Amino acid sequence: MNVVVDASVAIKWVVPFKSDEADSVLALRLLSRVRNGEITLYQPTHWLAEIAGVIVRLSPATVHDDISDLYEINFHIIESKALYVRACKLAQELNHHVFDTLYHAAALNVPNAVLITADERYYDKARSLGKIVPLADSTP
Repeated sequence: MNVVVDASVAIKWVVPFKSDEADSVLALRLLSRVRNGEITLYQPTHWLAEIAGVIVRLSPATVHDDISDLYEINFHIIESKALYVRACKLAQELNHHVFDTLYHAAALNVPNAVLITADERYYDKARSLGKIVPLADSTP
């Protein structure tokens, strides 16, 4: 299974039980499936920078260890002109930030991939385009 996760999911991997983080258990189950090879993870180039920006605010004491942990996850970086063009078209069409549409564009560009998101606002805007699943529906 090929998966892209956006920052709304990946942040739950490093700050899983913050009181306002819903579905943390589902996110950690997904991470476990990535680590055991059931899921192949694809990410756009900006994903780690975006997550680091959140972690440094939410958990400054652990940011260095958290970034190290993220680097240890087996993932494939997706970067191409086609990715950025598609992400910009999505951003225009959905009136949404390109940082979010980059994840969706990555899923749309990788064969048999799906974007898993905990961002309900983006999901509501983009679900008609396909290859996107809410975190709550992503794991058995």
